[in-house]
Amino acid sequence: MTAPEPAPVLPPDLAPPAPERALDTGPVRDRAPLPDVLRGVALLGILIVNMQDFAGFLEWQQRGLDRAAQVVTDTLANGRFISIFAMLFGWGAAGILARRGVGVFLRRHAALLAVGALHYVLVWHGDIISNYATLALALLLVAHLSARALLGAAGVLGAWWLGLALLDAAATASRTGPRFAFLPDLLPTYGANVQERAAEFWPLLLQGNLFNGPWLVALFCLGAAAGKAGLLTRPEEHRSLLRRLAVGGLGVGLPLGALLAYLNTRADYAAGTLALPVRMAGGLAGALGYVGVLGLLAASGRLGAWRIFAASGRMAMTNYLTQSVIMTLIFYPYGLHQGFGWVSGAPAAGTGEAFPYSGEFAAWGAAQTLALALLVGLAQLPLSAWWLSRFGRGPVEALVRRVAYGPAARQNRGDD
Repeated sequence: MTAPEPAPVLPPDLAPPAPERALDTGPVRDRAPLPDVLRGVALLGILIVNMQDFAGFLEWQQRGLDRAAQVVTDTLANGRFISIFAMLFGWGAAGILARRGVGVFLRRHAALLAVGALHYVLVWHGDIISNYATLALALLLVAHLSARALLGAAGVLGAWWLGLALLDAAATASRTGPRFAFLPDLLPTYGANVQERAAEFWPLLLQGNLFNGPWLVALFCLGAAAGKAGLLTRPEEHRSLLRRLAVGGLGVGLPLGALLAYLNTRADYAAGTLALPVRMAGGLAGALGYVGVLGLLAASGRLGAWRIFAASGRMAMTNYLTQSVIMTLIFYPYGLHQGFGWVSGAPAAGTGEAFPYSGEFAAWGAAQTLALALLVGLAQLPLSAWWLSRFGRGPVEALVRRVAYGPAARQNRGDD
């Protein structure tokens, strides 16, 4: 059941309104626990997966305990939690468009684009906020559709993207050569890295949107469809659907996760190309399975200990940015220098790797980074609860809310 709680924090927190509700200009005051729990769980899962990029290790070079940790990450987390996050973003973006109108929608996403740009340039090349902020404009064209039509749009876009990715994998199946990696070429000083990221931000944002745009918009449409149906705010009305999501999603997602784990033990180019569609398809299936499981618990009033993730989910953008700051300061050359060197260009002789280790820095493997991610991510749970008890919302969320709502952001402050 929906319980009255404080106003939403992250843009996706804005639940779609009941159809008869009139257009409003102030903040939403009613929250359901399930979206916040899902977002908090997804935030921890995303950090676990992102550790490979922060620390700079190569999945297919993990051995022993590190390989076991990588297999667990690929099977249970890789692609799953970013899919949940994207669907929740679409759920919230469509809700704010329906409830608040185009003006608030555009101001909100302009603020998100600014936050994402600063995150990319000043902190980390893996920012996703700017991609979400720009691709969300597609919802202006489709958010008015019925849930069934939104599902159809998601199916068309997703099938198109996956089809192209699978065709590319088939075309390169016989290609020999080392596997590609997407690790950044870091420079020794912070200023030099900022300058380089500032120069590449807009071109790479456009490139990323063109490449991943259809898939992400498909996920946004799935989230918007869930909003139309009230799947997350009224899960007790959708037990049958949630069961099908849990059984079908996990039934497909776990085998594809195991296949991804196998592909990530191989260093050849063909394995890397096939890993991409396997990751995304398995990630979506697994994400729907997780939504189904937690949705059934919420429908039965048995979320229990999962509720501890809600506070982190309510200030997910602040926590996401904090994770990037902490991890880059630990691993990057201008911080504690705990990451190892990686070099682009020709493979080192006899290594068979496109990005061989330079051996310059201490290396962290998948097991160590998994432990660090759990330490930081779980520490954010009580810290988020403490912060919200004092201030009501995260600092970045408050800023975005202020830009989106203007003077209305201060209304009913005592209820926030």
